[in-house]
Amino acid sequence: MEYGSRGIRVNSVCPSLGLMLMTERFGDEILHRFNGRIPLQKAAIPAEVAAAITFLASEDASFIDGVNLPIDGGVTASNGQPHFN
Repeated sequence: MEYGSRGIRVNSVCPSLGLMLMTERFGDEILHRFNGRIPLQKAAIPAEVAAAITFLASEDASFIDGVNLPIDGGVTASNGQPHFN
């Protein structure tokens, strides 16, 4: 609110589980359980998070301000319960 009139936009990304060095130690069983709670049934890869950040920083998002963008494969939109096929 304070900096918008100066052309400064403030947005954030809120990534969920991602496949990265920090999560490698979880093991396949833990990752499988997490994936069951993510509607897209997979963890994010760093490039997917980077793409959202790149979009928010681009001119394509020039009228987006004050957004907290979940990058969570649909977890925010779900009730968090495992999905059964």
